[in-house]
Amino acid sequence: MSISKLPVQHHILAGRELLFALPPKGVTAHPVPLLFTHGAFAAAWMWADNFLPWFAQQGYCSYALSFSGHGDSAGGGDDLDGLSIADYVEDMALVVAWLQERHPLSPALIGHSMGGFVLQKYLERNRASAAALLCAVPPQGLLLSQFNLFARKPSLLMELNNILRGEEVGLKTVREALFAQPVSHAILKRFGARLQLESQRALWDMSVFDLPLLTADLRPPLLVIGAEKDELVPAFLVEATARTYSLEARIFKGMGHAITHEQDWPLVAGEVKDWLDKTLKPLQAI
Repeated sequence: MSISKLPVQHHILAGRELLFALPPKGVTAHPVPLLFTHGAFAAAWMWADNFLPWFAQQGYCSYALSFSGHGDSAGGGDDLDGLSIADYVEDMALVVAWLQERHPLSPALIGHSMGGFVLQKYLERNRASAAALLCAVPPQGLLLSQFNLFARKPSLLMELNNILRGEEVGLKTVREALFAQPVSHAILKRFGARLQLESQRALWDMSVFDLPLLTADLRPPLLVIGAEKDELVPAFLVEATARTYSLEARIFKGMGHAITHEQDWPLVAGEVKDWLDKTLKPLQAI
C-alpha cells in the first residue's frame, strides 16, 4: 500500500484535534504508539502529508496533536494569546493518558520546533518510552535563535513577524524561512494557506519565562535531529541542545526547517524509525 492511499483519520478529544494513521491490514502494530507535536504557527496537519502514513506503514500507530488554539482544536480566536506553554503541556498529557488506555505501552514522543520545546517541558514531570527532538527550540529558549536571524536576515524576521499581526506571508518568505531544497509551488501554497496566528504568551514562555528544567531521573532515551540550512533553529543551536543532554546531534545536510516536507524527508523519517526500533526493542520483551 502506498503512503498516499493510507488514510489519515480525524478525531476530537476533549476539544483537541488528533490526526492519526494506523498500520494497514497485515502489518503488525508496534506496542508503543507515536505522538507527534507541531511547531509554532502550525498544527497537526504538518505531520499528515508524510510522517503519519509513513510510520503507520512501518507498523507504528501514529497520532498528531493540534495544541489548543491550533488547527481544529478549541481555544482559538480571542482566547489564543492567553494560551501558555503549560497549556500545551496539558494538551499533551491529556492525549498521552488517552493513548495509554488504548495501547500496551506508553507512547514515544516526537516534537518539531515549538513542539519539541513543549515535549521538553512535558518531560519535566512525566515519563515517556522515548523522545525525539526535530529542529526543536532549545532548552535555552528562543532568544538566541531570534538574535541570529536578526543578524543574518533581518528582513526575513520582519516578514515572519507579519504572521503575528494576522497578515499573509508571501510564498517567497515561506520558501526562504522553511525550505533549503527544491520545493513545489503546491507545497509552498499549502504551507502559506495553513500558517496561523500563534499565542504571544507561548512565544514569551519559550523566550524567557518558562524554560525547561529536566530532571535526569525522568529523562527517556532522546534523539536530537537538526537541519544544516535551518534559518529558524540553526544547526549550532540543535548541537547545543544535544550537548545539554550529553548527546550528539544528527544534522541533515542541505535541509531546512520544514524537515517534514523537504525532498529528503524520508531520510529523516528513516533515521527516527531506526532509532526507535533499536531503542524500543527491550520494551517489546516486557
